[in-house]
Amino acid sequence: MTAVLADTVHQGLHFAAVAGMMALVAFPVLLFLGALVSVLGSPLGGGMKFVWVIFAFCAPFIGPVLWFLVGKKSAEASFR
Repeated sequence: MTAVLADTVHQGLHFAAVAGMMALVAFPVLLFLGALVSVLGSPLGGGMKFVWVIFAFCAPFIGPVLWFLVGKKSAEASFR
């Protein structure tokens, strides 16, 4: 009985590890895609959109984070 319980616990830990790894991969990908959609839908001109998209591709984690922290607010404020 103990071997069955140990095997079940091991399978549960394996599933948790795989799910955690998937979440670690999915979060930056979704952040990147969300930033691209947000940049392309922003009121910025074509040149600035291009700069933000290139920045997001060159720095795939920090680029989208900076867009949401700085760029999006700046773009909305300058077109009000």
